[in-house]
Amino acid sequence: MHVILTGCEYVGTTTLGWAISRWAKGVMGGHHWFHDHWKIPHVNHPAAADLAMTDRLYEEWAAGKGPDPTTIGLSPEERKQFLALSPQLKEMFQRYHMDYHVRPSFFKNMPDHNIIGMHVDEAVYAPLYHGYGGPGQYSDRALYVRYIEEQIIELASHTVSVLVNATPEVIRRRMRESPHQDGLVQDKDIEYVVQRFEEEHERSLIKNKFTIDTSTATVEECLETFLKKYEPFITDADKTRMLAHRAKRRGD
Repeated sequence: MHVILTGCEYVGTTTLGWAISRWAKGVMGGHHWFHDHWKIPHVNHPAAADLAMTDRLYEEWAAGKGPDPTTIGLSPEERKQFLALSPQLKEMFQRYHMDYHVRPSFFKNMPDHNIIGMHVDEAVYAPLYHGYGGPGQYSDRALYVRYIEEQIIELASHTVSVLVNATPEVIRRRMRESPHQDGLVQDKDIEYVVQRFEEEHERSLIKNKFTIDTSTATVEECLETFLKKYEPFITDADKTRMLAHRAKRRGD
């Protein structure tokens, strides 16, 4: 399974990503997390001792009983240190960070490599909020998006890109009601940011793609929509895994 979820902060990419992960584990077995550690200063996986603990952190968060695991990969002090880095150092870290995640080891040797944001987040947010990656600057992120996607297509041409969307009014309401720790998007920028994610989705070199709107739908409804739209892109290898897992659960 190779899926990329993108969209403005507060549209629900992390929430949908976790729902997809739980579905995938239920029908295929194995380990199905998303790499969801790209919005500065949240640039690391949850600090957990093992996979079971990370699962527990996500389950507690989904039940409203704990913090968003994507925000606790670094300590508060480490987040402050990262935010204090110069634009040049942030740019370098994120460039190497992204390039590391499109290496053959992630795609050719693993059946599942799923991502939230990454290069598209950088194309939208880096010039707007972090002072690097703009037009004409070193490692222009609008151009770097194409480089990353070329690598993804070469290694996993069946990858599916999903734009998760919501209306600006809904995004503003969610921002007021449940503000994110170290939140990034500012109220005045919401329309622009939504538009930029739509532009990058349209420009994407990845041909397998669709959109989900979370404005009025529940998590369960969004997952159902995802599964309907994703079905034509399920690979033969994953269909085989589903059959094998179903047989295993029946004891065959």
